[in-house]
Amino acid sequence: MTRAFALFFLLEVMMSTASAAPAVTSRIDEAAKRVEPSVIATRRDIHEHPELGNREVRTAKIVADRLRALGIEVQEKVAHTGVVGLLKGGKPGKVVALRADMDALPVTEQVDLPFASKVRSTYNGQEVGVMHACGHDAHVAILLGVAEILAGMRAELPGTVKFIFQPAEEGAPAGEEGGAGLMVREGVLDNPKVDAIFGLHVTSRFATGELAYRPGGMMAAVDSFKIVVQGKQTHGAYPWLGVDPIVVASQIVLGLQTIPSRQLDSTLAPSIVTVGAIHGGVRNNIIPDQVEMIGTIRSLDAKMRDEIHARIRRTAESIATSGGATATVTITDGYPITYNDPALTEASAPSLRNAAGAKNVQVVNAVLGAEDFSFFQQKIPGLFFWVGTRPPGQTPEEAPSNHSPLFYVDEAGLGLGVRALTQVAVDYLNR
Repeated sequence: MTRAFALFFLLEVMMSTASAAPAVTSRIDEAAKRVEPSVIATRRDIHEHPELGNREVRTAKIVADRLRALGIEVQEKVAHTGVVGLLKGGKPGKVVALRADMDALPVTEQVDLPFASKVRSTYNGQEVGVMHACGHDAHVAILLGVAEILAGMRAELPGTVKFIFQPAEEGAPAGEEGGAGLMVREGVLDNPKVDAIFGLHVTSRFATGELAYRPGGMMAAVDSFKIVVQGKQTHGAYPWLGVDPIVVASQIVLGLQTIPSRQLDSTLAPSIVTVGAIHGGVRNNIIPDQVEMIGTIRSLDAKMRDEIHARIRRTAESIATSGGATATVTITDGYPITYNDPALTEASAPSLRNAAGAKNVQVVNAVLGAEDFSFFQQKIPGLFFWVGTRPPGQTPEEAPSNHSPLFYVDEAGLGLGVRALTQVAVDYLNR
C-alpha cells in the first residue's frame, strides 16, 4: 500500500466513522427509551428492598438472573456478593468494563414514596434503618438497562463488555473486607484483561438532564485517624495534681485545623482534616485519664496526602508533650483519589455531549467526597462522571444531598444515565 493510498484509506475510515456516529447515537437513544420503564421498575424494586454492604444477596440474584436472561455469561459471589457479566461482541476488539455499586446505607428513610424502604437490619451490632440514600439502586438499574441495550447490539460490537456489579462501596462491615479493592484483588479486571473502565453516580448537585465530569482528580482520597490522648486522672477541683487530657485534646483539635489552612499550599489542591467524635470522662468533677478522638482526612493530591498524615502525627504528639500528656496517632488508609485518566476523559467527552447535548455537559470542580471506584482507576484508565437527578424547581442548596434520609432521585434522569454509559462504552470500543 503506497503512502498516498494509505492516507486516502485512513481518511475514508475517519469519514465513515464520523457519518456513522449520529446513527449510533440515534439507535442508542431509541433503545434507551424502550428500556426506561424497566429501568425505573427495577430501581423502585431495589429501593424498596435495600441491603447493606456484603449483604446484597437479593440484589445480586436480580442482577444475575437478568444478565443470564440476556445471554450474558455470569460470575457470582465475587468479593462476597458481587456479580460480573461478560458480553462478547461479534467482532474482535478491546475490553471495556462498566461498574455499578449495589449497597445501601444504615439510614432510616424519610421520603414519602409508595416504594419507600421500611427495612431494618443490623450494622456493626446496632439496629438501623436501611435506605438507598446514595442512589446505588439507580446505578444498578441503569447498568442493567445498558446491558439490555448492548446485548441487542452484540453482533456489531467490536470487543467485549464486562459488567461489574460491586458490593460494599460504602465500606464493608467491621472486621470484613469488601468493595472495589477486594474485587480487584480477586481478579475482576483480568480474564479477559480490561483496557478501560467507566462508572457514574447520580447526584442532587446537578439538575435532571445534566452530566458533569472532571479530568484528573475528581474526588478525594479519604483516610481515617484515631488519636488517643493519655493524661493523669485527678479531682476536677485540683487539676494541677493531674494532667487534663480533655484540655490537651481541645488544643489538638484546633491545631489540626491549621494543617490545611496554614501549613499546606491551598492553591495546589483543597484538603480537609475533620474531627468527628471525642470521647472522654464519665463525671463532671473527675478529670479522666484518657480522651479518644476520631476523624477523617480528605485530599486531592497524593504527595499532599502523605504530608497531611505526617503533620497530624507531629501536631498531636507535640501539643500533647507541651501539656505533659502523650498522644498516640493511628491513621488508616481508605480510598485513593478518584482520578479520571486525562486522555480517556478527553476522548470520551464527545460521547457525553452526544448523550446529553453539549449545553447539558459541564466540567466541574473536584469534590472532597470519596469513591472506591478509585481502586479500579489505580490499575487501568477510568472515567467517572456525575448524572444529575435533582428535580425541577429545586436549587442545589434546597435539594437533600446524597446520604440524607430525604435524598430523592428524579427518575426522569435515569434514561440519560443509560444513554451516557452506553454511548461511552460503544464509542470506546469503536475508536
